[in-house]
Amino acid sequence: MSGEGGGDLKLFAIALLVAVLLVVILVVNLLPAAAPALEALNEGMGLRHAALWGFGVTVALFVLFALVAGDGLLGEIQFMLGSFFGFFLILTLLIAWVF
Repeated sequence: MSGEGGGDLKLFAIALLVAVLLVVILVVNLLPAAAPALEALNEGMGLRHAALWGFGVTVALFVLFALVAGDGLLGEIQFMLGSFFGFFLILTLLIAWVF
């Protein structure tokens, strides 16, 4: 009984070793190809550009929210305005931080 379990364990170890070797080979071969993309991301995006992107995304999402809200738009406008400014602030800071 221990002989059968040992064979399965050896097979699993070989499969795991092959998978790790394939990942290492892929990383070594694809890392130089990613250099131009990494260079483009090094400059980053300033707070001014992030504010523009944040405003655009926020307006688009809240227009979508208003369209799917149906006839409850007038009753929900005070909540939408408050959440608009909060969402805009959070999106702007996250976009400036990530990009």
